[in-house]
Amino acid sequence: MKKTFVTITVLIGSLVCPTFAQSTRLANQGKAGLYVRTPEEVLRLRDDEIDLATATLIASEYWSDMVYGRRYLEQLDAMALEIRRRLQQQRQRINHGAIPVINDYLFNELGFKTISHADDPDDLFLHSVLDRRQGYCLSLSILYLALAERLGLKVYGVVVPGHFFVRYESGRVRFNIETTGKGASPPDEHYIQKFGVPDGSRGTIYMQNLTKRQAIGCFYNNLGNVYNDIGDTDTAQLMLEDAVAINPTLSESRANLGNIYLDKGRVEDAIRQYQAALQLNPSDPKTHNNLGNAYTELDRLSSAVWSYRRSIALDPNFVDAYRNLALVYARHERYGEAFSELRQAVSIAPEDASIHSQLGDVYYAMGNHHKAMGQFREALRLKRDLAEAHYGLARCYRQLGQTASEIQAYQNALAIDPEMLPAVVNLGNAYFSHGEYDSAIQYYRRALELKGNDAWIYYNLGSAYSNQSDFAQAVQAYQQALEIDPEIGEAHHGLAYGLYMLDQFDLAWKHINLAKKFGAKVSNDQLRAIESRLKQSKGHGS
Repeated sequence: MKKTFVTITVLIGSLVCPTFAQSTRLANQGKAGLYVRTPEEVLRLRDDEIDLATATLIASEYWSDMVYGRRYLEQLDAMALEIRRRLQQQRQRINHGAIPVINDYLFNELGFKTISHADDPDDLFLHSVLDRRQGYCLSLSILYLALAERLGLKVYGVVVPGHFFVRYESGRVRFNIETTGKGASPPDEHYIQKFGVPDGSRGTIYMQNLTKRQAIGCFYNNLGNVYNDIGDTDTAQLMLEDAVAINPTLSESRANLGNIYLDKGRVEDAIRQYQAALQLNPSDPKTHNNLGNAYTELDRLSSAVWSYRRSIALDPNFVDAYRNLALVYARHERYGEAFSELRQAVSIAPEDASIHSQLGDVYYAMGNHHKAMGQFREALRLKRDLAEAHYGLARCYRQLGQTASEIQAYQNALAIDPEMLPAVVNLGNAYFSHGEYDSAIQYYRRALELKGNDAWIYYNLGSAYSNQSDFAQAVQAYQQALEIDPEIGEAHHGLAYGLYMLDQFDLAWKHINLAKKFGAKVSNDQLRAIESRLKQSKGHGS
């Protein structure tokens, strides 16, 4: 459950207790950053007034009603005091010599460890790291930075593509601290090579000592991804826009914001963010691939092909880029090239059911329905709950005239994905062709619940009612179709017939002529029949 920030002052604001003895004072005590209650208030502070733990725990309290911020801040204070007590026992000053003591306390005694996969959104948050004693690179580094801040140690966050670590630097002493490696100290070259720090990255924030504000910007980048993962794209957008504003030279923030814009249909905005990201890190295959997706949305297919090709050149095992390239070739009806890309994808990931399903789509587009069925069945052998493969199989059954099998396959697809609109519409069509108009109407209405502004679904609904001789409902459906698209000749034709059957001959005459104007096939017999009844009604009226 998410909530507002109104309780933050109560939970965090009274942390600094006036009864603390002078010996228990920590380096961050009295900072304005301990009393803020919103992200906006955090970012209005001078960097030296920010308390990193408080800033990130605000996000924790917003994320979950179960988080009690003050308790975690007190826990951090107690940990920092224990580290300082150990340093005093060893007569060790608070400088680089404190780092081994911190590492031993955190990673050996308390057992903080690295998670293998960052797929649990809670693992980002400082409260979860403290509760579970585990985290990934950024969340463990936030913990380390929060403790260093309380001790007065010169420790900074450092970001590289896809990774975050910390660094001690004071005077001539400088070394890295890898929080996912129990505090090991790899050289800069390790990070540059392993994480592909781009050449000429001096204009970016990569490998630089970050301010606390910049570290918060990196945290907001990950927080935006967490909200996107749970489907809260509005909050994700806000977080990522803040992340970009704080760290405009962090490629990941721009690429992730581009993904949000693309999902929301803001394609030009997405392209601008992807291009900015690639100026900062030209060697990111995922961003080249996503840029290709944005170009595809705008039907700029040659640009899309170039982007996908660049993605593959950077990562020859990037399956999604091969698949996206195949989609573009198939759209151009360049099926041989589409097959070539998909075969390459299969060679990389032979057990990927979605690739076989896509091969089925290409065979279907070529009219080879038997081979298409073979690929869809192979996809379902690999993944029984792949809705797209059931849907593809249903379309093949339709082409082969196997209506009962077609209906069952659509139902299988919808059992997995009840909101798959094409399957809902086509299932209605299948029932229609089978003469089961009540069932057809049921699915057309269900389709309109998913997409209420589709003129052709209203047209199909009108046709189903017309075949049941329910002309009043048919007329209403055809009229709704024409409100959305007034130039559908078939809808004018169906409306004309319905109006004719309801003895509204003047309107029927109007719409049968509109049907002819907009390209619908209108027989002379139909025109004569309506004209004849129109004249009779007028003659009778005179």
